[in-house]
Order: sequence, then structure tokens, then C-alpha cells
Amino acid sequence: MNRIDRLSAILIQLQGKKIVKAAEIAERFQISLRTVYRDVRALQEAGVPVGAEAGTGYYLVEGYHLPPVMFNREEAAALLTGEKMMAQLSDHSNRKQFGNAMQKIRAVLRSSEKDFLESLEENIAVISRRPPEDSEFPNRFLSDIQYALGKHLMLKLDYFALHSETLTHREIEPIGIIYMMGYWYLIAWCRLRHAYRNFRMDRIRNLGVTAISYERERHISLKEYMEKYAEPAAYPHVVKLRFSAIMAKKLGNQRFYYGLMEEQAAGDCVEMTFLTSHLDWFGRWVLTIGKEVEIIGPEELKEHMRKLATEIYEQYLLT
Repeated sequence: MNRIDRLSAILIQLQGKKIVKAAEIAERFQISLRTVYRDVRALQEAGVPVGAEAGTGYYLVEGYHLPPVMFNREEAAALLTGEKMMAQLSDHSNRKQFGNAMQKIRAVLRSSEKDFLESLEENIAVISRRPPEDSEFPNRFLSDIQYALGKHLMLKLDYFALHSETLTHREIEPIGIIYMMGYWYLIAWCRLRHAYRNFRMDRIRNLGVTAISYERERHISLKEYMEKYAEPAAYPHVVKLRFSAIMAKKLGNQRFYYGLMEEQAAGDCVEMTFLTSHLDWFGRWVLTIGKEVEIIGPEELKEHMRKLATEIYEQYLLT
């Protein structure tokens, strides 16, 4: 990237945040801090009102605006790919908002870029094995959750826990959101449990943003939460099961809730591949299916099932 293009990109970066650290600019463009200082000084000498706070970073003086940003062909293609991914990997609220944003982006593209996107659009597909839409859990709260995160506002929600199959009312202080293993999770301090909890967003029945603010500094960061609590999820288990065709049909939507990745016919049976972070939780579900399921792997799950079966046998042996 030549210096003129880099100066333009730095100016756009400054407009995108309230404060931008010199280290952020250096990392983005793979340049030294000394080069960052020279580039910022060049912008100031060109009449751009770039302010600086010692030890904090750079900012654009309030009231200064750049002319509308134009996208090149590669950037427009990347945004189109993002739109395809959002359609499959987000919820109702964010899909609608991203669609509105893409309409505005298309409106400012040059004719050649618009033609390019139209020809490219039908040649990009994102496939997600998400369960069918469930009207009981509308899955449209991501935008509200993002608003509460940005404003540090408490949320009230009705949440259905899969492991206990119970619906509870919660008041929570959100600290972040994570997309993991095909689902969005809301990470928050739960006032009911007095502990940090993660809530799968497609299990939220109702949600409301309150006017009650909380002190964000009292909580750990999302990064700290992931390092402390979510480490096991970084190493999920791939589980392969074989069901009779009749049982596979009886499972219905259950298979999606337990992390279904793939299923295929195998003679008179159906083989399914799941991704799970908790073999104990997954094994207890398999136990409810009885003899109608065969574990293909991993061996660790087979051993765990032997342990669960033994515990049940011993519990009822003398009763």
C-alpha cells in the first residue's frame, strides 16, 4: 500500500472510533510507531483536525466529517459474502438490519460494481444446519442485546434450559456475545444464580431491555470469561451415532439441539455426526434413547455410557 492510500485509510479508521491508539494503526498497516507519528502529522499539516491525548490516542475533532466512502470491487465482494453469512448465522433482528445496511451500501456503489455484485451474488452460498424456526423461541433478540451491551443496561428474559427443561425468569448484566458451534450465546452475570452464565439465544422466549444501568467495571471482560470458563469448548468432541430409521424419524428437532452436524443413510439405519463440548450431558441424552442407538465413536463416550448404565443398575438393584 502506498502512502497516499495509507493516509486515506488512517483517516477512515479515525472516523470509525472515538479514540484510536497509535499501536492499533501500526498493527493494522504493519508499520512502526515512528511512521504512524509521521503519517498523523502529515494529515494535520493537510488541514485534517486530528487531536491527540497523551497516553490515550488520536481522535478527529467533533464536527469534522469525511465525504461519503466509496467501496472498491474487492470490498464490495467481501460485504456481499458477509451478507450471505449473516442470512444463515445470525438471528431475525440482525439479518434485517444487515440487509438494510447492504441496501444503503449498494446505493453508493458505482454502476460497474453494482453489475459485478449482481453477477457474483448467485455464485455464493452459505449452508447452515440450523433447526427449523420455532415460534415459541422467536430468536430475534440479538440487536436488543447489542444495544444493552453498548449502553450497559440490565436485561430481563425468560429462558428455557435444555438440560433441566425448565423455564425461568432472569435479570442479567450482559458482558458479551459469542458465536460458537452453530449458535449465538449471551454471556452475563445472572442475578438469580449470583454467577456468570451463558444463555443460548435461540432458547430465549422473551427479552426486554430495562432502563437500569450497571457498572461494567465490576465484571470481567469477555476475553477473561473465555479464558477462565470457556476453555473446554475450544476442544469439542465429535460424536458419531447410528439410529434405526424409525428412531431417527422420532428424534425430530432434538438432534439439532444436541449439535447435529451431518446425517446420512447407512443401509436400513441413519448415521449422525454431532459436535458437543460435554460428553456427560450428551451421554445422558443418549441414555434416554435406550437400545435404539449405537455409539460409533468416540471410545470415551462408550466408556462414559458404561459408567452411567452401571450407576443406574446399582441404584435400582435393591429396590
